[in-house]
Amino acid sequence: MHSSQTDLHNRVASGVQQERSPQSSESMAGDRYQRGWAKLQEIDGEAGERVIESLKAIAPDLGRYIIEFAFGDVYSRPELDLKSREIATVAALTAMGTAQAQLKVHIHAALNVGCSRAEIVEVILQMAVYAGFPAALNGIAIAQQVFAERDQPSR
Repeated sequence: MHSSQTDLHNRVASGVQQERSPQSSESMAGDRYQRGWAKLQEIDGEAGERVIESLKAIAPDLGRYIIEFAFGDVYSRPELDLKSREIATVAALTAMGTAQAQLKVHIHAALNVGCSRAEIVEVILQMAVYAGFPAALNGIAIAQQVFAERDQPSR
């Protein structure tokens, strides 16, 4: 093996990725952003866009991280469908008990990707066992708000 081939082989064998040129890194970041933006729109629609827009004036990088990492890298993985991902997200946010605004967005998202209202209530009820009744009660209150919003006629 030539020394450059040996060096590459050693880096790959040790888990070190091949260095990328700045241009390919930018292209890769652009791909993550585009993939993430498309996934955000698929799941959250205008509500997701409003969240990202609300961050532009104060923390635009946070919005970019959400799009690239959460939606471009994680939500885009093929091992779970979007319904399963949103069930897990609703469960986690309910259990946290401190992320009511995000829980509201993700209950809407769960409905957008095929969860029924009964499934959402059941997931939140399940959290009473592991996160306690206060967390479940707070989650149910948020679900009620979301369901009521969706029952309102479009303006």
